[in-house]
Amino acid sequence: MHQAAIHSQISTSSNFQINKMSDKPVFTEKQYLGREFIPLTIRLALAMFCFAVDFFTDERERSGDLLMVVGFAIIIISIAMGFLLHFRTRVQNKSILLDGLWTTRLVKIDLNSIVKVEKGKYSRYLFNNPVYNLHSKGTIRFFTAGKEAIHLTDRDGLVYIIGSQHANEFLRAIEEEMK
Repeated sequence: MHQAAIHSQISTSSNFQINKMSDKPVFTEKQYLGREFIPLTIRLALAMFCFAVDFFTDERERSGDLLMVVGFAIIIISIAMGFLLHFRTRVQNKSILLDGLWTTRLVKIDLNSIVKVEKGKYSRYLFNNPVYNLHSKGTIRFFTAGKEAIHLTDRDGLVYIIGSQHANEFLRAIEEEMK
């Protein structure tokens, strides 16, 4: 009798572990604010400009010291932004979960309501601002870095554009979850 109770406890705990394993995301991507190449280059060019102007100012002018402080502040802010998570994308349990910074809310896109999935360019522009849950002209955009995106269309005609640096893997994960 005692062995049957132990066996039921073991099988219950092993079922729990199997259920927990199914809750594991199929795809996960983290996008950070400060790691995009073009804005990083602009910030570093501004810092170098501050250092160059500081180098060529006369010693009797104290404004050069201010430029040195501004240059170092730009570099420190750039380093800190490299570790600042903008949003995380997960494909799990027939849905896409997007969660971002501290004040953003979790966005859940149910894959059962999606009628069309395709990979494409995020935008035709060279410079794109990072956005999270931007509603504009019938689309909802999520973007930090990269050039490619996944375009999802739901039954109501609403288009979700989710920028990704790993668009092929993201598309594959979505198609697997939709089956």
